Formats: sequence, structure tokens, C-alpha cells
Amino acid sequence: MNWRAKHLLGIEHLGPDEITTLLDLADQYVTLNRQPNKHSDVLAGLTQINMFFENSTRTQASFELAGKRLGADVMNMAMQASSVKKGETLIDTAMTLNAMHPDLLVVRHPHSGAVNLLAEKVNCAVLNAGDGKHEHPTQALLDALTIRRAKGRLHRLNIAICGDIAHSRVARSNLLLLGKMENRIRLIGPSTLMPSQIGEFGVEVYDDMRQGLQGVDVVMMLRLQKERMDGGFIPSEREYYHRYGLDAAKLSYAAADAIVMHPGPMNRGVEIDGTLADDINRSVIQEQVEMGVAVRMAAMDLLARSRTATPREVLT
Repeated sequence: MNWRAKHLLGIEHLGPDEITTLLDLADQYVTLNRQPNKHSDVLAGLTQINMFFENSTRTQASFELAGKRLGADVMNMAMQASSVKKGETLIDTAMTLNAMHPDLLVVRHPHSGAVNLLAEKVNCAVLNAGDGKHEHPTQALLDALTIRRAKGRLHRLNIAICGDIAHSRVARSNLLLLGKMENRIRLIGPSTLMPSQIGEFGVEVYDDMRQGLQGVDVVMMLRLQKERMDGGFIPSEREYYHRYGLDAAKLSYAAADAIVMHPGPMNRGVEIDGTLADDINRSVIQEQVEMGVAVRMAAMDLLARSRTATPREVLT
């Protein structure tokens, strides 16, 4: 088994072989999830705690469903009503939970690096469900699985990531993952939404959608992260949609079989045309949601195996 990680904190420290191992296992879980009986017992007897310091719908529901389908005991912590709001530090919360002997800790936090700090203080596997502007590794992995299933491969594709690159942890994780798999990556968006260190990633940068989308195989749209903006990054949402929102006219510059992606939640009429988002021939947005459950099942399975060294059967 080509998997060495004890935590899943980001894509940066995963090798291409580990990425492939996780995606191969996730493919098996896609099959399981499409069966009438979706239950497995590979995490039976293990405890999963979900700690979401930021609001989430898709990611939290996906992790909860993944854990339950694998037979884990799943507990969702209501962090908005927790002792953190009463002044308890993140470290004290981690130590308190650690004393309960959980096996898997899923954490989303508004501050970059918080999840890594928690991983240093607990004895269980920690999964990063998004930390600030840093990373969102399982989103990049589910995007990769969606691409591989749609295009038949995850190597040497032309992939455009469009929109709010500067504030997006999804963009960072995808840049790291897709770069490891030898893809040609283009970033498209206004200069105000490009990170200052963009030259470090070895990608092509465009401020014109039509030029940037020319001939690409995958178009990945990003949400405007308005909650992380502290200034006037765009003139108006209407102007942004006119220049950078994906519609049929702009998509026509991409390859004829190009797929359209969006991590959600979508702002229809801002980042993407609603009709295009629902186009079953081009959009794989719903497939991304489905792949999210399978990828998170695979991630928790692999982390449990790496800590117990116990061989497990996937389909039971």
C-alpha cells in the first residue's frame, strides 16, 4: 500500500503514488456508495469527531456520511456553542478531546495553520477540512477523482482555474495536486485576485477568459471569497460576471469536450451561468459532490490503516 501519511493536513507532502493510492481506493467506494447496501465496517469501533469552526454544509455532511458508512462512531462538535466561545484556547480544546481517545479528528478552521497545530497535540489522525487560505486537501482530491473519471486520466491535461485565486484554499490545494500529476495549469482572473507569490507555482496567468480558456480540457471555477476580502477587489459583481463569469460564449473557446467544475457553493450569475452549471453534458458539479463522500471514506480508511497496520476489506 503506497500510503505513508499519519495525518491528511495538506497536499504538499503527499507523493503522486499516495495520491493515486487514495483515488484508486475512492473508486471502490464510489461503487459501494451506488449499491443498495452502502455500509462497510472498516472503521467499526473507531471514533470520529468533526470540529467545524467555520460554517459548512457540503464538507461537514460529506465527512459525517463517510464516517457513518464506514461504521465509525461519529460525533459532531457544535463549535459555535463550545468552550472556545467562553475563552478556552484551541490547544486546551484539543487536549480535552484527546483525553477521550478519538481515532479520527476532522477539523475546519478559519485560521491557516490551526489544523497543523492541533495535529501536534493529539494522538489520533487529523484530517484538514479547510484551514483559512492555506489548504483544503480533500476538495482537491475529490476534484482529481472527478477529472480522472471524466477524462480517463489525471496526467498531461490542460486545466484552467478561474476566479478568486488569492483567497482560495481550494485553488492552492489543486495547484499542488495537479502540478504533481504533470498537468499544464492556467490561472485566470483579475490581478487583484491573484496571490503575490503566484510565480512560485510555475503556471500560466491570464486576465482574459477567452485567451486563458483556449483549448483547455478542464474549466474549474471558484467562488468569490467575499468573507475573506477586506477591500474593493472587484468593481461590482455585475462587472465581474461580464469579464470572468463562465457562460456558453466563453466556454466555446475551450476544447469541445471540456468539463466544467465548481467546488460550491455557487453564486449563479456571478461566477457561472446557472444554465451552464446544470448542463449535464458539460458540468460535473454534481459528480464532484458524489466523489466527495468516496474520497473522504478513502482518506479515513487509509489513515486508520496506517495507524493500526491492520489489513481491511473495503466491500463487505
